[in-house]
Amino acid sequence: MTDGSTATGSPLRVLVTGGSGPSGIAAARALLQAGFAVFTVGSDKARIEAAAKTAGGVTPLVCDLADLSAVRQLHQELARTSGRIDGVIHLVGGWRGAEGITGQTDEDWDFMERSALTTLRNVTRVFYDDLAASPCGRFAMVSSTSVDSPSAGVASYVAAKAAAEAWTMAMAEGFRNGDPRSETGQRSAAVVFVVKALVDAGMRSTQPERKFPGYTDVEQLAAAAVGLFSQPAAELNGQRLLLATVPAGTADTQNAATT
Repeated sequence: MTDGSTATGSPLRVLVTGGSGPSGIAAARALLQAGFAVFTVGSDKARIEAAAKTAGGVTPLVCDLADLSAVRQLHQELARTSGRIDGVIHLVGGWRGAEGITGQTDEDWDFMERSALTTLRNVTRVFYDDLAASPCGRFAMVSSTSVDSPSAGVASYVAAKAAAEAWTMAMAEGFRNGDPRSETGQRSAAVVFVVKALVDAGMRSTQPERKFPGYTDVEQLAAAAVGLFSQPAAELNGQRLLLATVPAGTADTQNAATT
């Protein structure tokens, strides 16, 4: 299904959340070029419409993904106008850091819980049945290498990301133990893309002296998202996939583009 189509020739429908940012634009563009029907979601109407245009003309949608009722309305509208969603690439991110454990504020935690976890819980609860029923259902989120070696200064960030990963692995278990009556085997998969941080052309142009060692380019993330649909669900499901990184160069500091 590398051309983004089902066996009957109709395009697979993919929802890209966090579609206003560089990673969302890159993923939407790559999916569109691969033949998918692509919908991008953002909370700001002007930004998501501009991003959708930049991505090549994908369909922009406005929704506060931290609001469960709003996500349900989004699903109802998509079901009415376009049909079942076959894939969700969840790119809602954010980053918070502080001075050690005692510096972790309630405001930082509330932000991370809302952006990294609540949005993911809402989207997956509402769209899970679509993905499970699809002939090629795929869900992917982006996490961080810092979850494997958490430091005190980013405790809120890594705790929220770890919780989001655990939720995604629970989805994977649900797909693995899905409808026992299915005669086609496992068709849907949930995965975690793991990066140190993301870099895009805009970041490079504003900081030309930096090499961003260990970072993953948003175009690499986009290619990985497209590739999910051409790999067997049973092999993908429940995987933490470390994405390729930018070659090492000059030293860098933690940046706010971490997803």
